[in-house]
Parts: sequence; structure tokens; C-alpha cells
Amino acid sequence: MAENKLDHPWSKTVHTPFAQAYFHGTKANFELGDLIRVGYTSNFGKQNKAKYIFLTATLDPAIWGAELALGEGRERIYIVEPTGPIEDDPDLTDRKFPGNPTKSYRSTEPFRVVGEVTVWQGHPREQIKAMKEALESLKQQGINSLND
Repeated sequence: MAENKLDHPWSKTVHTPFAQAYFHGTKANFELGDLIRVGYTSNFGKQNKAKYIFLTATLDPAIWGAELALGEGRERIYIVEPTGPIEDDPDLTDRKFPGNPTKSYRSTEPFRVVGEVTVWQGHPREQIKAMKEALESLKQQGINSLND
């Protein structure tokens, strides 16, 4: 009788790399295996030391993260794996998109860099400019991120 490959002990420990991909958009330069941690200057709100780090299960919010990140570095999108619990990002779920359709999350625990998306299409310059102006307008009104 032929043995079912799924019955092998190793089949239960094989990782499925595409079961759930998470992305982190930034201008910071990381290497494979590096940990992205809290405590760096936030890109949004009052630009305090970040209490949270962010990841998303869809590419578009990661692209926005890379495009809106502060700094002079190249825009990058990393594939990351959380090392601890993640929760919905309240700025996107409670305020704008009930049900979290962008699949945007935050955590206080590090994310491990496991890859980088090297080919992606950014937003049009006019759209990025409009988004930056809208964020600056909110800042001037004293409306800041819940995540500071």
C-alpha cells in the first residue's frame, strides 16, 4: 500500500511561507533576520518615540508607509513576521475603515525581516502630495495618531 506523504512526521513541521504574508513599509535599511522594534521616531502624529510598530497583510498600506516615511533613505517594503501578538491599528479600523479591510495591524513586539518586496508600483506623485498635505493639516488642527 502506498504511504500518504502527509503522514510523514516532517510534513507537520514544514513551514508554509505564503500562509500569511505581512509587510512593513519604511525608508529604514534592514537586512534579513533583523528585528524592527519600537522606540524609533514615529513618522506620524507628534513624531515621538514610537510605542508601536506597524505591519499589514495587504501591499497598498505598506506602500503608503514607505512613501510617507520620514528620512532620506530609499523607500522599502519588507516582508516581516511578528514575534509576538498583533492587534488592529485603531487609526485605520475605528476611525476610517470598520472591519479592517486594509488588514493593518500594530504591535509592541518586534517584527523579523524575512524578505523584501523589490518590485512594486507607488502612488502617483499628486496623490502622495495630497496625502502629505492632509496629514499636515490634521497635525495643525491638533489631530494626532492614536499610536503616538
